Amino acid sequence: MTKQTFRQRLNTGAPILADGAMGTMLHHETHARADACFDAMNVEDPEIVLAIHGAYIAAGADIIETNTFGANSFKLTSAGRGQNVELYNRRGVELARLAIAESDRDDVYIAGSVGPLGVGIYPYGRLSQEEARIAYAAQLFALVQADVDAIQFETFSEHKELLLAISVLRELDADLPIIAQATFYHENLSYAGYPPARVANDLYQTGADVIGVNCGSGPAGIAEVLRQMRYAVPDAVFSAMPNAGFPEVVGGRILYPATAEYFADCATTFVNIGATVIGGCCGTTPEHIAAMRSALDQPSSDFVDLHIGEIDIHHGDHTPDHPTELSERLQKGAFTVTVEMAPPRSYHTEPLLSVARRLRAAGADLINVADTPAARMKMSAWAVAHLLQSQLGIETVLHFPTRGRNMLRVQGDLLASHALGLRNLFVVMGDPTRIGDFPDASDVNDVAPSRLIDVIKGGMNQGVDMAGHSIGVPSSFTVGCALNMGADDIDREVRVLRNKLKAGADFALGQAIFEPERIQRFHRRYEELTGADFDLPVLMAVMPLHSLRQARFLNNEVPGITVPAPILERIADAGEDARREGILIAQELLDQMAGLIQGAYIIPAGDYDAAAEVVAYLKRGKSAR
Repeated sequence: MTKQTFRQRLNTGAPILADGAMGTMLHHETHARADACFDAMNVEDPEIVLAIHGAYIAAGADIIETNTFGANSFKLTSAGRGQNVELYNRRGVELARLAIAESDRDDVYIAGSVGPLGVGIYPYGRLSQEEARIAYAAQLFALVQADVDAIQFETFSEHKELLLAISVLRELDADLPIIAQATFYHENLSYAGYPPARVANDLYQTGADVIGVNCGSGPAGIAEVLRQMRYAVPDAVFSAMPNAGFPEVVGGRILYPATAEYFADCATTFVNIGATVIGGCCGTTPEHIAAMRSALDQPSSDFVDLHIGEIDIHHGDHTPDHPTELSERLQKGAFTVTVEMAPPRSYHTEPLLSVARRLRAAGADLINVADTPAARMKMSAWAVAHLLQSQLGIETVLHFPTRGRNMLRVQGDLLASHALGLRNLFVVMGDPTRIGDFPDASDVNDVAPSRLIDVIKGGMNQGVDMAGHSIGVPSSFTVGCALNMGADDIDREVRVLRNKLKAGADFALGQAIFEPERIQRFHRRYEELTGADFDLPVLMAVMPLHSLRQARFLNNEVPGITVPAPILERIADAGEDARREGILIAQELLDQMAGLIQGAYIIPAGDYDAAAEVVAYLKRGKSAR
């Protein structure tokens, strides 16, 4: 019977057991230093590598990884073997294949192991993107040529390096299955501060066959990360390969506490959470894998939950801040599509999360979370933004109104937002309470939007509060401001905007415009008044109209919005098809704004399906990009 390809095996949905640690076994067998160049043993001591592969196959592993985790030019050069990239990788595959041939099994797959380069890539290190791509290309080409069954990227604590490595493999035109595994540390964040949901979403978008987590911590921590990743991307195929607990040094040797019996329970746990490919990382041995094999082969297994409880393991005092996706897009000049979502009027969040998934699937880059829109009582915008980022991995822009906040509250709320990972803010005055559910509620306003932008950019992002007192570590907020390019009094709008720019605004969310020529008029007047080109990135609000009543309301009752007569007539003439006509108008407006704006800010007015259609239209490349 012909062996199934690895993808065919994945499609069965049955659990696939990978092997355990190679470095740990080589360390124990050779008494070499833990940081020795183990990849060189493929040539210098191949019998030991062969024996370890054989032990894992005998233990029941369905996948064995090549001994090539560090066989890239940078790590090999640091060990004085930089010229041997092709040799060590090719020989690593040959030893794995020989171990399978010497066993009595013909159903074992070879995964080419690829780890990080060991040198930081800009902006986190000295290495350029091109240098990193060249290094990965050399290793991956050798593994592809040696005919592995899959490529297993593992132990990437900086997931953007992992994304880069996957893109290099794609460029080699090698249609190999990909197992992409990230590593998380303190508070289940990657080294650069990304949560599991964001990492899972990014990896899933690459088309990797399997995404997951390895190393980092023991089984309990890995189980929690796996839960978060699976919730964020429920349709993905997952892997989990934990360390055998946290290591300790005893008598000069590195030992791991987790027993084989404990790992048998872990196998059941990971499968029940949703992992298809499971195995072990640092500290695991053939005994651990044999115990997992035995558990997987049981007709049925009880779910064994693993929780860290109240234990908090710290790996340092501060996780490095990373640039937000929004700030990176602004810097690159990438056209950005965001959709506004209103928090629910209850604590039930699943409908909101379901809508956010649809918007992300349509192509939305970010979600704007409104704070008490129209002064209506809603769930806290922070909570919604945090749920979207932590559970779905989609980045948010948190609306941050100054109304209802005194100076103490403003600064405390900013610290809380940053602690929750909410780094993109849209600073705005906010709707007055008199128009909402509780007209008698306090409408205190200690600070204007331009002043608050200065507090954030010139104060907290520099490490101090409004009084000049240290906040410990500088924040890293990206801040947007409001802008009405269609204002009747353009001179006043320019004066207010200049104050916001002086305070440090990074971008603007534009008031909805139904006449694109107003944007050009604003640009001309701005240049006349300031003597400078207008270069602030603007994400322009677009409101897909769904009825004549809505269009008239916007035109007559919303300050700053004018719906011209030709559009009102089109909506009126459309009759029952007004919603469809409104979507077409939104798409046409975006086409007409091409080159004048840097993004679209879709305001659904409750019709998220219409918003998704506009987003999908933009992502098909038929608009202002």
